[in-house]
Amino acid sequence: MKRFWKEVAVIDDDGGWGIALDRRPVRTPQCASLAAPSAALAEAIAAEWRAVGETIDPGAMPMTGLANAAIDLAAPDVAAFAAPVAAYAESDLFCYRDARDAALQGEQAAAWNPLLAWAERRYGVEFALTQGVLPVDQPAATIAALRDAVFAQDPWRITALTPLVTIGGSLVAGLALLENAFDADALWQAVSLDELYQERRWGADSEAQKARAGNQRAWDNAARFLSLL
Repeated sequence: MKRFWKEVAVIDDDGGWGIALDRRPVRTPQCASLAAPSAALAEAIAAEWRAVGETIDPGAMPMTGLANAAIDLAAPDVAAFAAPVAAYAESDLFCYRDARDAALQGEQAAAWNPLLAWAERRYGVEFALTQGVLPVDQPAATIAALRDAVFAQDPWRITALTPLVTIGGSLVAGLALLENAFDADALWQAVSLDELYQERRWGADSEAQKARAGNQRAWDNAARFLSLL
């Protein structure tokens, strides 16, 4: 679609903050009002629309895309949208340690144990750790508490949480960022630890680096979206 507007404004929208193009409200792909729950997020979305060149590039408008997802996909059935994220309570990345490389085990423990310790204090849970990739059963109480933490989120926060968890493979990391317990960059380093370690040891692979860079952009966008709520 080509750009057809000259002016972009943030407007009042039934208690929220909407976006208008030449005074016409922007709507989501499902024709709902594109209204953000905070002025900061609305301004960030408006900035994306102002930056559009001759044609719209959805990939250059991550705040708009996440807002559309929150409104069109998450809001109609938050529990169904959140269920795949909540499932990570059963298989968090941080519970799986390398089975053979002592140096990697040490880095995993240094980076991941503090995050698990935070979650244990915050949610009153315990984690079962294992070496290798075979599944380990987490205590039922741990799964229940982490799932409850996910289902307690509103559509906007669960939309931000979804890429954080699916990209990183760790529900603990996503919840830690959602609650501002750890810095977004530090958490990205934690969920990328295995890849970065292998790269240091065996050398860089251009395709792997490209994929990781794309994942980091999506991670950073989700973290920014969360910070603007």
